[in-house]
Amino acid sequence: MRLADDTSLQLAEALIERASVTPADAGCQALLQSRLEAMGFDCHDLSRGEVSNLLAVRGDAGPCLLFVGHTDVVPPGPAERWQSPPFAPTRRDGRLYGRGAADMKSSIAAFITACERLTAAGPPDHLRVALLLTSDEEGPAMDGVRAVAPILHDYLGDIDWCLVGEPSSEARLGDTIRIGRRGSLSAEVTIDGRQGHVAYPAHADNPLHRLAGLLNALVAERWDEGTAAFPPTGFQITGVDTDTDAVNIIPGRAQARFNLRFSPASTAAGLQRRIKAIAAAHAPDAAFVWKHSADPFGGDAGELRAAVEAVIHEQLALTPVANTAGGTSDGRFIAPLGAEVVELGPVNATIHQPDENVALADIPALSDLYEAIIRRLGSLHPPG
Repeated sequence: MRLADDTSLQLAEALIERASVTPADAGCQALLQSRLEAMGFDCHDLSRGEVSNLLAVRGDAGPCLLFVGHTDVVPPGPAERWQSPPFAPTRRDGRLYGRGAADMKSSIAAFITACERLTAAGPPDHLRVALLLTSDEEGPAMDGVRAVAPILHDYLGDIDWCLVGEPSSEARLGDTIRIGRRGSLSAEVTIDGRQGHVAYPAHADNPLHRLAGLLNALVAERWDEGTAAFPPTGFQITGVDTDTDAVNIIPGRAQARFNLRFSPASTAAGLQRRIKAIAAAHAPDAAFVWKHSADPFGGDAGELRAAVEAVIHEQLALTPVANTAGGTSDGRFIAPLGAEVVELGPVNATIHQPDENVALADIPALSDLYEAIIRRLGSLHPPG
């Protein structure tokens, strides 16, 4: 294994062994800052409360490529479900195991080492390269990129391209890239009734019956047809509760939670209006609490997507599938700034699971992809 391979893997391992369960950073960004400053990056601490945010930028002229990543990870769960400790990075059977191996410490390590090789070789002086790292992506995502995005222009000016290191690949590295994401609208609906004995329903009012009718109608609804780049809006029930669990009591209150992942063919406000209209026919007394956490973004082909697809084809002999599937990502906060957003990272099959892992060979390969993408973008806009 060549030295560059070891460098990428060793940095990934150094990040994994830091137990940065959201919103903790556990020293990841300090480690990365030291390496970034050694390359000539100007680093800015944009932390908010318990959340660590690091912005690093190199270059002061030309178009800007921003890499977005998160150093926080989800909790590992019971240790006995792991073959090796979640924060003790372990190489086994050609794979690297540990919490964050795929989501997304290997991507961060790969981008850092790509920049180190570029710096050693003489990076393009007509391209600005920046990194934005947060420890609040897996948590509420309120004090991370969401909070920092409104002030990025003060440090970076215009952002042309945003490369997000989320684990986009499905079966092998580079087979899938994300060119956008759907919006997310969640709600909790509450319907009140009157509690009573199941043997005397005339003396009670069962809110579950109205809730069931409402939920059935929402499941059956065709919300939209999607767009060329986005699938139709989807609706999923995520929970149903009552104020009693006794089998012989009619509940006095019933609640349900649901989520819609919506395409640009719909809006959050429009979906809320339609749901309220459906509720008026099935449960007029229904009360809603809404959480609109993301709007859809992306889908259009641009210079970044072209560069990513070309590099993957050249280096991996693959034509990647470009889609807008999956959950949300921090790219949703950068796209409104005018940047083209593409997500490229390792295989996502084990993210958020015990024994999360990534193929050892994929980490240096991803670093090579990132390096080639930066070089290709630099060639698109030569100085002068």
